[in-house]
Amino acid sequence: MTTTAEKTAAAKQAKNAWHSKPMTLSPELTAVIGSGPALRSEAASRVWDYIKAHKLQDEHTSAVIHADERLLPIFGRAQVTAFELPRLIKAHLS
Repeated sequence: MTTTAEKTAAAKQAKNAWHSKPMTLSPELTAVIGSGPALRSEAASRVWDYIKAHKLQDEHTSAVIHADERLLPIFGRAQVTAFELPRLIKAHLS
């Protein structure tokens, strides 16, 4: 017999399963962060590492990110804000 607490825990785990599921990267995203499946949070973290390593944040407003030749296919334009980044990365994960 399953208790109510066990049912609630199982439902919560199923609801949040996408957080721990490795995702397949698009070719464009692979060019930036490397190959292999990655969690969404890991992919976002590696994109941020790339942005910081290549000094792509705006000097005056750090929330603005300038795209280089690798990020342009992911961003779709020359500049994006940090707030748009998760949505743009999510589009390149499956």
